[in-house]
Amino acid sequence: MLKTQMNSDKVAVTLSAACVIHCFFAPSFIILTSGILSISIDNEFVHYLILLAAVPVSIFALYLGYKNHKNLSFLPFGIIGLFILISAVLLGEAALGEMGERALTLLGSLLVAYSHFRNHQECKAIECDSCHSR
Repeated sequence: MLKTQMNSDKVAVTLSAACVIHCFFAPSFIILTSGILSISIDNEFVHYLILLAAVPVSIFALYLGYKNHKNLSFLPFGIIGLFILISAVLLGEAALGEMGERALTLLGSLLVAYSHFRNHQECKAIECDSCHSR
């Protein structure tokens, strides 16, 4: 179970990074490839898609982490970060403005990534065979 928790933390951090990369670099990528690519992917669809993957994976990883090591110290960071990410997507650019949406996405992603990093570190610190046998 610990290996599952550690892997889900890694996936959750990757999804948080994907949120930041998409938010900050997708507009530049779209502009640079506009003459090359004939397809257009709706930006809001990508936001929802990443969020749809990130929220359940994050909740699962944080739950397993708490179940394994009973440390609540960084769990609020993950929960607050997820709420911020959800708010950024639901409110969107229309309500927050471009910079507001980006700032919330960055803040939420950093909080979620920090929480999963700490969760992962806590798991590695547990002295048991299933955690250290890779």
